[in-house]
Amino acid sequence: MANSSNLLIMRLIIILVALAHCVIAKTLNVVTGYGAKADGVSDNSASFLKAWKDACSTAGEATVYVPSGQFLVRPTLFSGPCVSTNITVQVDGKLIPRTDSEAYGTSSYWLQFQRVKGMTFKGGYLDGKGSALWSCKAGKGKCPDGTRSIIFHKVSDVLVTGVTSINSQLFHIVIDGSQNVRVDRVEIAAPDASPNTDGIHVEESTGVTITNSNIGTGDDCISIGKGTQNLWIEGIKCGPGHGISIGSLGKEAVEPGVQNVTVKNVVLTGTQNGLRIKSWARKSTGFVKSILFDGATMNNVKYPIIIDQDYCPDRKNCPGQNSGVKISQVRYSNARGTSATQVAVLFKCSPSSWCQGIRMANVQLSYRGHPSTASCQNAIGTAGGLMVPQSCLKLSST
Repeated sequence: MANSSNLLIMRLIIILVALAHCVIAKTLNVVTGYGAKADGVSDNSASFLKAWKDACSTAGEATVYVPSGQFLVRPTLFSGPCVSTNITVQVDGKLIPRTDSEAYGTSSYWLQFQRVKGMTFKGGYLDGKGSALWSCKAGKGKCPDGTRSIIFHKVSDVLVTGVTSINSQLFHIVIDGSQNVRVDRVEIAAPDASPNTDGIHVEESTGVTITNSNIGTGDDCISIGKGTQNLWIEGIKCGPGHGISIGSLGKEAVEPGVQNVTVKNVVLTGTQNGLRIKSWARKSTGFVKSILFDGATMNNVKYPIIIDQDYCPDRKNCPGQNSGVKISQVRYSNARGTSATQVAVLFKCSPSSWCQGIRMANVQLSYRGHPSTASCQNAIGTAGGLMVPQSCLKLSST
């Protein structure tokens, strides 16, 4: 009898927990609940923001749902901290901005999420409408700085998945000052001549993973900025664009470094660079260390493997200086494919701060059906396995 009573009590507890879960979980439809209009003309910023605020204040799971259709949204800040640590933004429709500079181009962001813990941004087609700004810049006119499509600032435990972002004015996705952010299965596209349209930019963040995504832009497919730690990149198809880049670093005299970055099993096609580390030719406390590039496939890449510590656009603000960024413990393994130039491996390290501990193994890069070459300046390291081109690394600085 006692066992039967205990079993009944347990079942009641399970039912109550399930009922509580159903009550707490909310789906907030921006159209049916908040008056958003999927006509591509009406300004839906207030509707989106009200739905977000209600989700943020929910004591449990909450979903902000954007159904099919075309929704115009001005630059909008979705801010926490939130009561809920399990918010999903599910976008089945297309988001577009206003394209007049007063409403859009003068803002640094289009959509920004900040100080949020525990969130998923799922789906959506984001069209940044960047072509007008690119044309303005090409004409050397007086242009707004431009806008980044979606920024995650000071967030943690965030998943971004199934998003398509095209034609951002500037960077498509930015992860800044954040922890434990996963980006998976995103599609990013902009013309190869579109300036500063980096696909994904990570800065001053730790525990970020970027996987299983296709990125083609007019700048870096993925750019890794100062203060980035414990970054994992895998399964990326990149091109067109400037490749996967650490940097540029060292623009500031005092700057946090980049460390513990892994880039695995990526394919780069027709890009300006493949795997790049880039720093300004000026004094800096910055550094790059503990980097692994493994399993890259290059298809007609101009500079498949490159370290450039002589970055100085227009030779302004740094002529005659050397980079202070210290580069060490960088490994390249199992890279193969074709180079668009004779020199497939180019290490231009700082004469005042040589690259240290470069390790290369099993690199096979050809140029027009023939072996490529390598060029090294101020680079110390070792090479093993099958190496094409032959290594030019020095064993010491003497």
